[in-house]
Amino acid sequence: MTHETITIETEDGAFSAYLAKPDHLPAPAVVVLHEIFGVNRDIRQTCDELAAAGFIAVAPDLFWRQEPGVDLNTLSDEEWQKGFALYTGYDRDIGVDDIVATLDAAAELDDGTGMVGVMGFCLGGLMTYLTAARHDVDAAVAYHGGDTERYLDEADAIGAPLLMHLAEEDEYINKDAQASIVDALSTVPDTTVYSYAGQNHAFARHNGAHYNAEAAALANGRTIAFLAEHLGLNDED
Repeated sequence: MTHETITIETEDGAFSAYLAKPDHLPAPAVVVLHEIFGVNRDIRQTCDELAAAGFIAVAPDLFWRQEPGVDLNTLSDEEWQKGFALYTGYDRDIGVDDIVATLDAAAELDDGTGMVGVMGFCLGGLMTYLTAARHDVDAAVAYHGGDTERYLDEADAIGAPLLMHLAEEDEYINKDAQASIVDALSTVPDTTVYSYAGQNHAFARHNGAHYNAEAAALANGRTIAFLAEHLGLNDED
């Protein structure tokens, strides 16, 4: 496995992305969308785990228009506050455009197969949902996307296979919101929603306050299998 930083070009400027590659290439790519903490240690570890599973993983800097290079500690109260401020100021509509630019770059990687999925956590989970609703992707995985319930009128526009993970005791997505999400997605083809009993928000975040190894392993295993199926990871070269 190797990793490096690449540059994504847009009409408004350029931003960086962390890239991890598996040993066996070519491979399908997965664009990994971060939480409010930027491309931090947790997101880089997630990318490395995807690369170990056989995918090219690309994590773009979603906050580059506000402050390039954000890398926050999830266990610091001060850095939580900074992350929430960035989250509040983040333009989600323009953010989708930046994600599409990343998807396009990932599809054109020399070592890629051209198949590209998108996955994300919290803010990144919401942005995964919005990207899948507004643009073509090959597969999408959303972990506890906050505010997803505000955009359920876009659910019918999702054309890609979608896997969503919800934490039953999520302190940011209450049970009514979760029920609305499940209901709206129940009629969307190729969509699966899993709920994790007893789990809090960000139960799959490495070293997070609510990390649960058993639930994280279950969700991540489902994610890898889903991405492998829909991105053709195990197809013959």
